[in-house]
Parts: sequence; C-alpha cells; structure tokens
Amino acid sequence: MEIIHVSAECYPVAKVGGLADVVGALPKYQNKLGHIAKVVVPAYDTKFIRENDFEVTYDAWANYGNNHFQFRILKEKTNKLGFDLYIVHIQGLTDRPNVYGYFDDTERFIAFQIALLDWIVQWEHRPDVIHCHDHHTGLIPFMVTNSVKYAAISSVPTVLTIHNAQYQGQFGWDKLYYLPAFDLWKSGLLEWDKDINPLASAIKCAWRVTTVSPSYLEEMMNNARGLESLLRQERHKCVGILNGIDTEVWNPETDPMLGKSYNIKTVEAGKLANKTALCNVFQLDASKPLFTFIGRLVDEKGADLLPDIFYTALQQHGDNINVLVLGSGDNWVEGRLNQLKDIFGGKYNAYIGYNEQVSHEMYAGADFLLMPSRVEPCGLNQLYALRYGTVPVVRRIGGLKDTVVDIGDNGFGVCHDQTSIWDVTHAINRSIELYNDKKKFKAVRKTMMKIDHSWDRAALNYTELYQILK
Repeated sequence: MEIIHVSAECYPVAKVGGLADVVGALPKYQNKLGHIAKVVVPAYDTKFIRENDFEVTYDAWANYGNNHFQFRILKEKTNKLGFDLYIVHIQGLTDRPNVYGYFDDTERFIAFQIALLDWIVQWEHRPDVIHCHDHHTGLIPFMVTNSVKYAAISSVPTVLTIHNAQYQGQFGWDKLYYLPAFDLWKSGLLEWDKDINPLASAIKCAWRVTTVSPSYLEEMMNNARGLESLLRQERHKCVGILNGIDTEVWNPETDPMLGKSYNIKTVEAGKLANKTALCNVFQLDASKPLFTFIGRLVDEKGADLLPDIFYTALQQHGDNINVLVLGSGDNWVEGRLNQLKDIFGGKYNAYIGYNEQVSHEMYAGADFLLMPSRVEPCGLNQLYALRYGTVPVVRRIGGLKDTVVDIGDNGFGVCHDQTSIWDVTHAINRSIELYNDKKKFKAVRKTMMKIDHSWDRAALNYTELYQILK
C-alpha cells in the first residue's frame, strides 16, 4: 500500500511535541512491513531543511480565496529518514522558523493542505490512503470528499489521528471562501459550535478516526473540549491505537547523545555515569535520587503545580533529593521554576527551553520522571523513560494508564490518581522509598527495560486498519 502521512510536524524536520516523534517513526516502520509510506510537511526554515538536499518534484500555482500563491513540492534526496520526505514550500507562509504561533496560522495551514491536494490530484495513480494528523490537516478529509476540483481522488480513503483534542484549529465563517468550491449544502460538515472547526470536520468526514491510546479514546467521550457528543456519535469508526517509540533513535546502547552507553546488563554502571555527568553540569549531587520533568510547561501537563510540588518535596526531604526540569511554556511557570534555583541551589535546577541532547541525557541520567498530566493522549516520555531504565511517576490518565503499572501492583512505575500537589508529593515519597530499597529498585529497572514499546506492533495495527478501507 502507498500511505501519505500529512502533518505539521515530523522529527527531526520540525518538532514541537510528541506529534513529531510519531510522524517521524511510524512511516519508517510501515515501510519495513513492505508498504510505501511517505510524509508531507510544510517547508519551514529549520536546521534540518537548510542542511539537507531537496529536489523540486512539482511546481504550480494555487489559491486560497482571492490569494494566488506559488508552491513547490520538494523531496529529500537521500531517504535518510527511512521514508520519502516531501516538503511544501510556499514563500511567505511556510518558510518561517516556527511551526506555530503566527497570527495567520489558519491561512498557512489551509494553503498547505490545498497545495498538497493540488499535487496529489494530478498524479497518474492514486495513493491507497491519506493519513491526516491533528487539526492542521483536518480539512483534507472534507476537501477530498466534497471539493469539485478534487473529484478525481474522492474515493481515496482518509484517516484522521487525533494526537490532542484540546487543539482544534477553529476559525470564523468569514474565511469559508478560502476553501475550494463545494456544494454549500455540505457546510454543516465544517461546523461545530458556530465556527469552522477543522478537527470536528475531520472527525465527521474521515473514513476512520484513531486516537493514540485506547484509554484516551474512552476519555474523549467525556472530555474533548466540546467535541464529546460528536465523538460519541462517530464512535463506530473510532479506534485507539497505542503509540510506539522509535527504538533505533531511543536506545541507550547506541544513543550518540549519551556520554556512556549501556544496556540491561550494564544499566547500573551506565546510568550512574550519565547521572554523574548530568549532575556535574547542573550542580547537583549524584549520590541522591534525581527527579526530572521533561516537557511543555502548560496546564494540561500539570506544569502549573510543579513549582509548589518541588518546593514542598524539597522542603520535606532537605538534602536527600535532586530535581531537574527541562521545558518551556507558560511565562509565569517558567519564572517560578527559575526562582527555585535561588532557594534550593545545589539540589534543584531548571533548563528553560528545549534541547534534544539534554533530554536524552536526562532520560539516561535520571532516576525518576514526573508526568502529573491532566491530559495525556498517549505520552511518549514515559516510554522513553522505560527504555532508559528511569522509573515513570505518572497520573493514571490516558496513555499513561495504558503503559505504566504501579509497583504496588507488581509493576514498574509509581502511579497517582489526581493532578494535585498532595498526590504528586505522595508519589515522590513512595519513589524515594523505592530508591532506598536497592534490590527492588534494580529489579524494577531491569523489568521496565525488557518491555517492548517499539513501533512494530502499532505499525501493524495501522496497516490492518487501512486494509479494511480498501
């Protein structure tokens, strides 16, 4: 089968969150199963795009509304990611350094989707499936089915994967004219809560809808930022498929970003070496348990509570723990996390921003990874932590519930039920008890490193889903 993945992000081309990791891995594993999986993303002004060679495969003009624009489809020449990578270059729209955050993001992503379909519709053959990821590509299922200019590909199945239903891409009806001509009686397929809602439209129009974990699918029926009734209505075509991780990129035995490689047999010495190096950089004490947080500093991750959680834990345990944070997001949270450096110097530090290498070093060097999420569709961080022998301390929600079993249930993680200061600090207390039980701690590490969370299983699940649509 030929599968076209369309996304706003793809690691290492452009990454903001876990969406990039999924789109950068799933196609590679689908190709290993004998399929032809391709990825199409906007041509941002990123390091990867600047430093790699691309060739123009298509050059044309298109419109969104009255705006006439030229676009080029470029292909990465060497297949270095394990799949064909195509980028859509639209001067002044896609060629910016950031993925999101511009006043005209609606126009940017509409133009991207139109350019993509204008390209595909002139192919001499038809792909077997167009797989859309999140709301940035959510108008594709509607346009494929209903736009006059895409009638030739209207029979191509579309699949939507919801990575996070909190972000839906809504915009006003004043921009309806951006879309290629269609029967206006079909406008209801675009509408939700009086706006044009790309995510809602994709849920209505895609042939199948997937979420990135079974538990998240069930949770969305009651908590999807206003889309609950729609998802319940479309439940018959929805399925939860748990994400995997790219075990070639995330492998402590071969990871080039680590100072000391290790495997399940050498995990104790390997993690100690990486922990020592990490603590030396951030002025922490490698003899104490190291708790970390890696991710976006936003409410859905529980980040607004982190300053108080860390203050409480560090006050309670004095010189007996270390805390290290890597992330960026809410300015207020960033400021409070930075303030803790002055209060708890030598046992707390924070790197405000994002650094891929530092994240790898933290997974390898940390003893515990905190994920007190309010919403976690799947979560990849806990899977990386397991792979690197770092105990995940997580809330029982979404994909975290599907992938982490509490040590009290003969598992390998520390779980709590609520995103609250009390719950998380209690989980930290339990983690310290585990750390001090050296025999059990070593056994838990070895158990978690044996778990297979590779993309092989998920890639097969998606392939089986596509085959139903043929």
